[in-house]
Amino acid sequence: MLDLIIRNATLPDGREGMDIAVEGERIADVVPAMDAAAAQEIDAGGNLVTPPFVDSHFHMDATLSFGQPRINRSGTLLEGIALWGELKPHLTHEAIIARALEYCDWAVANGVLAIRSHVDICDDRLLAVDALIEVREKVRDYMDLQLVAFPQDGYFRHARSAENLARALDKGVDVVGGIPHFERTMEDGRASVIALCAIAAERGLLVDMHCDETDDPLSRHIETLACETRRLGMEGRVSGSHLTSMHSMDNYYVSKLLPLIAEAGVTAVANPLINIVIQGRHDTYPKRRGMTRVPELMAAGVNVAFGQDCVMDPWYPLGSGDLLDVAHMALHVGLMTGQEDMRRCFDAVTVNGARALGLDGYGIGKGCRADLVVLQAGNPVEAIRLRSPRLHVISRGRVVAQANARQSRLSLPGRPETCAFTLGV
Repeated sequence: MLDLIIRNATLPDGREGMDIAVEGERIADVVPAMDAAAAQEIDAGGNLVTPPFVDSHFHMDATLSFGQPRINRSGTLLEGIALWGELKPHLTHEAIIARALEYCDWAVANGVLAIRSHVDICDDRLLAVDALIEVREKVRDYMDLQLVAFPQDGYFRHARSAENLARALDKGVDVVGGIPHFERTMEDGRASVIALCAIAAERGLLVDMHCDETDDPLSRHIETLACETRRLGMEGRVSGSHLTSMHSMDNYYVSKLLPLIAEAGVTAVANPLINIVIQGRHDTYPKRRGMTRVPELMAAGVNVAFGQDCVMDPWYPLGSGDLLDVAHMALHVGLMTGQEDMRRCFDAVTVNGARALGLDGYGIGKGCRADLVVLQAGNPVEAIRLRSPRLHVISRGRVVAQANARQSRLSLPGRPETCAFTLGV
């Protein structure tokens, strides 16, 4: 007898009436109308069943700290960084863990079972590093939490970043990060990309760099990142996050840059919710949208993933850990309202993120890990439109979250009948 069968599922590729059999932590088979029994069955009722959502860019050390010690009044990136610097001396190991675990609960309820979180290494105590390594162990049985050693105050700009980054990697942090546009000069930024990529290559690690998170069209560190990726033979192991300067670059330069990124196999990670509110703060009108050139990057063959980036922290006062909100914002900002474009936005919070993180066994197929989400939607576009409830969230073959259908009942003046309906459908 199988452990679990999800019956009558619609898959993201459009197949309908599919049964997904689970044995242990793996998918045993995916076929129509399976003649088999299981200890537990879930009737998907024709709803969409997808691999879990993947958050390709987050800051878990800062999450849920909104208002501590004050609020970001300007809404700018630089004030957020300054505010985080004010908060760091007051952080405690226990508080970071408590906030991070609470956020992980939010994420799981939203069907997010993989998160790449940057962790600031410019606190000489490495308090957040130790705390999030502990969180990673606590959630290991149901969530993939990947940590990035992030020199928030600059690799060269902060005196002990090099030493602290090495210590963080020795402790077991998974990925090498950077922030070249925050270095004191463009040349220091370029040198930091070269130095950090060399460290990753020597240690056999992945790279995910905050890159060109600015409105300055002359911030072009993604060019150096792509070149170093090829020079060091790290194709497929490197991500450039934000890339918002590309929104302001001239088209001729971008026509050269896009194939360079594609040839290097660098993933572009956009953070639509944050990019749309952080960028353009110094503009009058017209105001720049700020998000990188998502449709153009996709058309060039670049793997594009989306991240939540921030939830209730020094940079962003909102957020709930729902990556369908992220995809919803992205398609609006990127003018991606064609059917295929919207499906690509769904991919950017699922399969593309899994590729960026290098997740093993991700997908819906025989032998894949039994990490699945049943959504109250008929297809990926409808899921984004409705930000559909996650009816069942399954991790490693176990149901870890459930929700009821989102329904309303109306009793209106002049209309004697009581009406019950599912919102948006």
